[in-house]
Amino acid sequence: QVQLVESGGGLVQPGGSLGLSCAASGSISSFNAMRWYRQAPGKEREFVAHISKSGYILYADSVKGRFTISRDNAKNTVYLQMNSLKPEDTAAYYCNAVLSDYSSPYWGRGTQVTVSS
Repeated sequence: QVQLVESGGGLVQPGGSLGLSCAASGSISSFNAMRWYRQAPGKEREFVAHISKSGYILYADSVKGRFTISRDNAKNTVYLQMNSLKPEDTAAYYCNAVLSDYSSPYWGRGTQVTVSS
């Protein structure tokens, strides 16, 4: 089984920056992709960013130009650097692994990001 642990959340002011990490118990290089999702109170889970095994990167329009997803295969860790944060970025952020069979059964517990003045 794969375990994912997010960290790095916290309270930041609008316009500020925050970096999130997702540490995996398995080798992320063996996964087809790693993804970040977020969920705000009362809202559905929302896709944020994707990085494939080959390095293909995709962002949601809402975060494009502000967020950067990256990985360190040696550390089995995926990162999400968030800049120019807005109040609407406030959410619990979750890490997700897409396996070789394209299933995505593994999720972290989430880390809370709150953007407020």
